Amino acid sequence: MPLPLVTLEDDHAILEPLGRDHQAELEQAAADGELWNLWFTSVPEPGTMGAYIDKALAGHAAGFMLPFAIREKRSGRLAGSTRLYDHVADPRRVAIGYTWYARQWQKSHLNTACKRLLLRHAFEELDAVAVEFHTDLRNLDSQRAIERLGAQREGVLRQHKRRNDGTLRDTVCYSILDREWPDVDKWLGLRLARLAARPPIA
Repeated sequence: MPLPLVTLEDDHAILEPLGRDHQAELEQAAADGELWNLWFTSVPEPGTMGAYIDKALAGHAAGFMLPFAIREKRSGRLAGSTRLYDHVADPRRVAIGYTWYARQWQKSHLNTACKRLLLRHAFEELDAVAVEFHTDLRNLDSQRAIERLGAQREGVLRQHKRRNDGTLRDTVCYSILDREWPDVDKWLGLRLARLAARPPIA
């Protein structure tokens, strides 16, 4: 059964249910920094955004994904995409990933705001007992960002998935448990207040 479509929002970000109407704006966001050239990400190349969205919507229909378009609230512009995925019912777990941002918004307040919204939805609305994060072993920036959220490193799945270029990647796994969420929520609130005062990368 598909997860209910929801819009998640705070003072900094709006996470809108991903749809084909987001295609043109997401293509513009991905072009800011030519994100498809980053070999350790899954940002769609030019001309493939429609298929990327269709695959995400198929995952939602199958019951294991909840994809979003990310809108930065002050500017009103789409900044990227993210999703909940690998949702299972017993024990109720879900992962956060497929996240990317236009270069302008990388290392800004936006990632912290989005992750806090997704974690809150997972723990407080979906009643998850754990939320997982997966990233490429070679993507050190992503690992540091996940660790700053308060997630605990679980281990490495070797030769776990293929990258866009066909090579095999080792996947680093992290998690946050439901009993850890209240403290993580407070920490993210403090971190967000600091980051939101910084200007985005020009």
